[in-house]
Amino acid sequence: MLGEKIAKGIIALSASVVVGLLSGVANAQDFPTRPLKFVVGFGPGGLGDIAARAVAQKMSVSLGKPVVIENMPSAGGMQAAGMVARGEADGHTLLLVSGQNAISPSLFKSVPFDWHTDFAPVATISVFDFVIVTGKDSPLKQVSDLLQRAKANPAAFNMGTISTGSAQNLAALLFSSMAGVKMQIVPFRTTGDVTTNVLSDQIQAAFETLPGVMGQIQSGSLRALAVSSDKRVSFMPEVPTLVEAGVPGYSLISWNGVVVQKKTPASVIARLNSAINEALNAPDVSKMFSGIGINPRPGPPEALQAIYDTDLARWRKVIADANIPQQ
Repeated sequence: MLGEKIAKGIIALSASVVVGLLSGVANAQDFPTRPLKFVVGFGPGGLGDIAARAVAQKMSVSLGKPVVIENMPSAGGMQAAGMVARGEADGHTLLLVSGQNAISPSLFKSVPFDWHTDFAPVATISVFDFVIVTGKDSPLKQVSDLLQRAKANPAAFNMGTISTGSAQNLAALLFSSMAGVKMQIVPFRTTGDVTTNVLSDQIQAAFETLPGVMGQIQSGSLRALAVSSDKRVSFMPEVPTLVEAGVPGYSLISWNGVVVQKKTPASVIARLNSAINEALNAPDVSKMFSGIGINPRPGPPEALQAIYDTDLARWRKVIADANIPQQ
């Protein structure tokens, strides 16, 4: 009798597994059934928005349904993230995520999402460097000059970034710590404010994302001293990495990616990942990305998860070490 019950249980379990597998296949075959919404937590025209629009256009073709960008610029993208976290888990709503999503949990007392319980990673879209810049007429021509001057008079050496708690600001704090040199990290409201103050010699250097200042570097008004990743940038091969410039172990990138609601079927996530990777491998998209200073990064969902987890731990420590109060 007991053996008969066990046998019936195994048959029932096997049937449920088969139904689940068939359901997953059906989800992938039927998806998408309507236009997709790609939520961007920033205003139109920004770096993430431009990248998202390029990918969305290609996805519309490969998926056979429109992929519509919805800009939701509020609270550093947290409102957009909270909306997607509470939304439907059918893969029709995508969220653009960035390095800021790995900073927010340590910077704010209340965050309307939890990456690990609310989101499933789909794909990385792009990665890009931070860069240290000075004005074209600055006597600081390499990182060693900068460090020497900062060591000589830390109170008078100012490194500009955008707002406290931004990725640029934290990257500069990490640089100061790893280089073993104290300096004044001065936050400004916008990248424009930062570059204006560098050019007028109100601050001695700035830490920015490469795309944010690439135009001024190419025009010659700003001088690039070093980039943050572990490889030189292909379109600026003369600019060393920070490791090469004398800061051992400093390797850092900024990034954008795509997530969906956590309970989205794996088969749908795989379909979305394939469509995004196809878009990133398109020659015209790759060329456009290079033109604005970013690199396409096709790959599996796990790669985006790894980037996020690394940054989450890194920025938590930097924020704690710098005694930045939670907002």
